[in-house]
Amino acid sequence: MTEAKVIIADDHPLFRTALKHAIVECIVDTPILEADSFDDLLVLIEKNASLEIVFLDLHMPGNNGFTGLTHLQNHHPDLVVIMVSSDDNPETMQKAINFGAAAFIPKSADLTTIGQAIDTVLEGGVWLPQNTSANANQQLVAEHQRLAKQLAQLTPQQYVVLTQIADGQLNKQIAYDLDIKETTVKKHVSAILLKLEVNNRTLAGLAYQQLMLTPSQNELTNS
Repeated sequence: MTEAKVIIADDHPLFRTALKHAIVECIVDTPILEADSFDDLLVLIEKNASLEIVFLDLHMPGNNGFTGLTHLQNHHPDLVVIMVSSDDNPETMQKAINFGAAAFIPKSADLTTIGQAIDTVLEGGVWLPQNTSANANQQLVAEHQRLAKQLAQLTPQQYVVLTQIADGQLNKQIAYDLDIKETTVKKHVSAILLKLEVNNRTLAGLAYQQLMLTPSQNELTNS
């Protein structure tokens, strides 16, 4: 049996079915795995070393904005991530690319457009709907790209510690959750501050929260 190279992570079965139709036209003879939550996605990734491409829903359970995207880049840097969502706000789509996605496909796209996006990614390119990046705020683009590079420098455990810092947890709580010594947590925190180029854990948490969607973006739609 051919090992799966593609996984669709989306909690809407109808969209997964539509996306599969487009994928099989572009990637012949490959099984396609499916996950309906981010936790299930992580389990399948660990069990399938041959995976190359992940289609990741922006709003699926367990994924808050671009936290899932950066988690995959930190823990599984060889995976190509294509974001999908019914939230087709140009700022949101550009932000996905800034944080390292290879493409952002709106769920309103027809099968032909989805196929074009997949072909572009397979050829090593980056795809966004036409004119999306024409009016991008270049300062924001640079800031997001800088943060993405900084997050990529974190070790997987440092990344996990950062998520808990952003959640307001103290070193003692983090040590208990991760079953490590509090002195080890302190070392991780020091390394995180250095790599993110910030002076305290509050600023580190705020940096991580940039990965989340703003309230106005969340209110646009809930894919």
